[in-house]
Amino acid sequence: MKTQLTRLALASTISIMAASAHADTQIGVSMTSFDNPFLTILLNGMKEEAANHDDLELLLEDAQLDVPRQFNQVENFIANGVDAIIVNPVDGAASPRMTQAAVDAGIPIIYANHPPAEHANMPEGSSFVGSNEIESGTMQTEAVCEMLDGTGNILVLVGALENESAIVRTRDIEEVIAKEPCTGMKIVDKQVGNWNRTQGADITANWLTTGMEFDAIIANNDEMAIGAIMSLKAAGTDMDKIVVAGIDATPDGLAALQAGDLDVTVYQNATRQGIESVKAALDMASGKEVPGNIWVPFEPVTLENISDFQ
Repeated sequence: MKTQLTRLALASTISIMAASAHADTQIGVSMTSFDNPFLTILLNGMKEEAANHDDLELLLEDAQLDVPRQFNQVENFIANGVDAIIVNPVDGAASPRMTQAAVDAGIPIIYANHPPAEHANMPEGSSFVGSNEIESGTMQTEAVCEMLDGTGNILVLVGALENESAIVRTRDIEEVIAKEPCTGMKIVDKQVGNWNRTQGADITANWLTTGMEFDAIIANNDEMAIGAIMSLKAAGTDMDKIVVAGIDATPDGLAALQAGDLDVTVYQNATRQGIESVKAALDMASGKEVPGNIWVPFEPVTLENISDFQ
């Protein structure tokens, strides 16, 4: 079995251990995409925790935003008898099939960051490590509400719709402005930017071209917020007159906040999520029980407390 696992490690080309054949424990990891700044932080958290265990190897695969590819990766991990599987799901709605396959094979499966469809009631042998998205969009929008004194037109940049985080963060915005003291705020448009900086920039450029009047742009993540900032600045917009908000407190997001371009972000501790995912995988692989949901709290970040997150 170890020979097969070594072949799998070589096929994926990425491993945190050179002597893969000597690892007593292998955890297969399927990431949504290696080409995403936030998910890189998540993955680095996994590597950080794995480095604390001499007998542990992570076998890493890039799903490249492809649901069938990710399911095939999970099937390959199962076929090669890994001790546990961590999945950062491309599409939460596709998770039940992966969960069932792993559970049927007796292999623990842990979902990281992106909530699986069944996260409210995770089956035995599975778990979800992430942050409660109700906190994220709520904290973000409450901060914008305070900056706007509860009134103003807002534009919303939405993440990928197949990702529950985008749906919940957007709903958070709508729920906050439906209540006092934020009822003077109105969503004048919202567009899907798929978590992407370039798409955030393009959508914002189009808003500016059409003459859209707005007081704030609330983005589901920092990458889209940074894209919005790029287009605003390119158009000569007075950044003191527009509030821009993101989520994740990525290094680029914090830099934009420090520069005075981003007004608020919400810290999602991707490193901690990665660490806790590996810990949960190891515990489950050794027969220990872990909670169905392991929560890593969100924290709002503004210029007043940015030093706590740098």
